[in-house]
Amino acid sequence: MDYGTLIEKRKARLAEIEKLMEDPEFFNDQTSSTKYMREHRGLKKLLTLWEEYQQLITDIEGNEELVKGDDAEFAAMAEEELPTMRERFKTLAQEVQYALLPRDETEDRDALLEIRAGAGGDEASLFAGELLKLYQRYVESRGWKHEHLESSPSDVGGYKEVILKVTGEEVFRYLKYESGVHRVQRVPATETQGRIHTSTVTIAVLPEAEEVDVQLRPDELHIQATRSGGPGGQHVNTTDSAVQITHLPSGIQVKSQDGRSQTQNKEKAMQILRAKLFEVAQREAQESYSAQRKSLVGSGDRSEKIRTYNFPQSRVTDHRINHTSHNMDGIMDGDIHEFTNHLQKAEMEQRLAEEELD
Repeated sequence: MDYGTLIEKRKARLAEIEKLMEDPEFFNDQTSSTKYMREHRGLKKLLTLWEEYQQLITDIEGNEELVKGDDAEFAAMAEEELPTMRERFKTLAQEVQYALLPRDETEDRDALLEIRAGAGGDEASLFAGELLKLYQRYVESRGWKHEHLESSPSDVGGYKEVILKVTGEEVFRYLKYESGVHRVQRVPATETQGRIHTSTVTIAVLPEAEEVDVQLRPDELHIQATRSGGPGGQHVNTTDSAVQITHLPSGIQVKSQDGRSQTQNKEKAMQILRAKLFEVAQREAQESYSAQRKSLVGSGDRSEKIRTYNFPQSRVTDHRINHTSHNMDGIMDGDIHEFTNHLQKAEMEQRLAEEELD
């Protein structure tokens, strides 16, 4: 595919933005400047990728010429390097293609990862705890960081609900595919007759909302201190440090109790509230997306069953792209890159098709 014309358009757009940034009043409008700065970062990254892509084409052609040459030693060295160079070229081509697509404005943001036990009682809460470990390992494998914003442990050692904040480079771009219902099929430890049970856990991945995205007016918030809770009394904080916030216009209620002080918990609760309100706005905006894109990659709807973990058959299936992996141990240890890559490829193909239709 010839990217030259598209690249020239992106270079022109970068020059436009840099011209705007020279204006002394550029940062007066925080909402506008944040949007332009985000676009600027994306364009700079694309052009850096493009330079490497072009250089690699030249390098591959050079090595191919050396392979045909009379110097046997140079030919052997050049031939040995070619497989690695060609593999890198395939990866770069996909990265350039993805970067050329119109970007969702949330893709380079940090994210809130909400894990909530669904149908299945204790078994669902135990699987929620296992998914928490899965995502913590996945986050670490990408060089990101995570922190607990809120958690509600169950009596059996799992979680009724837990919310993580994940920070790093392009977090939402990769984590967004995890939103939906995750179904587990296995024999619970408490099952005496060996029957397979089905339980569910709901995952919601929310892009972190900035203050410019969601304006929280004090008169629309009901904030109260409550007593922290935990299983069996041993984890209970006896001070009224937990904070519960109700957004009166929407009725959305959030709580944070994992921080060491009321101030910390209020700050964490506000982060969760902003993300939830931003999600509502994003969900409404999704109505403009094509039905084709929703059906293939998924709408991110919490009620959509996206993945099944069948332990007896050591099989994990993503229903959106009909992709099955038998690497159960690796997946539960955080290696979900296989699914992420396939989903990202499917989304890219859809978006390219949509661009051609527009």
